[in-house]
Amino acid sequence: MRGTLPVVAVLAAGALFAAVYVSQHGPDNAPVGKTTTNAGNTASPTTTAALSSERHNKGKVAAFVYKSAPEPVPAFPFYDAQKQTKSIDAFKGKVVLLNLWATWCGPCREEMPALDKLQKEMGSDKFEVVAVSVDKNGFDKAKKFMDDIGVKSLNFYADPSARAASQVKAIGMPATLLVNTKGEEIGRLMGPAEWDSPDAKRLIESALR
Repeated sequence: MRGTLPVVAVLAAGALFAAVYVSQHGPDNAPVGKTTTNAGNTASPTTTAALSSERHNKGKVAAFVYKSAPEPVPAFPFYDAQKQTKSIDAFKGKVVLLNLWATWCGPCREEMPALDKLQKEMGSDKFEVVAVSVDKNGFDKAKKFMDDIGVKSLNFYADPSARAASQVKAIGMPATLLVNTKGEEIGRLMGPAEWDSPDAKRLIESALR
């Protein structure tokens, strides 16, 4: 009997964490669009099928979680390479892939080349990968890391206060938010992803339409 108590405690803690996550972030993988109901107040099969086709969180970006409705991204301050203050508001009019990373985060380091390649292939006046370092050691360490791995296409952005993650309620890192032209979060992916993959590009292209 005693041996089962730790297992019960772990399961209870897991259930509590899931409840908190859902209450803060809304339904997982919510489709883009509206769901209609029939007279019996249940989702129409036809409508459900149509909405499913609008989801682009598949394959290499299956962990991407849509917001049930776009939400404004907090305009927390960060800095560019010239140490000029920026916020997400500076990018309104563009679709933005906002990525929070740090040199001490192994998965962040692993996905950086893919983000650089995505910016090279899709970056334009309509789309930008905004990768913000949250290294408390300041700019130099993050800049050196990007130089060492040969980052060529990403602009340098940093938040040495490391408050960005709490501002967007990120659970761990890397944290990547897809932001529409109004500065609103469409959804997010927690953890690393192959951002240069065809699946990721389809996800971004859907936001550009």
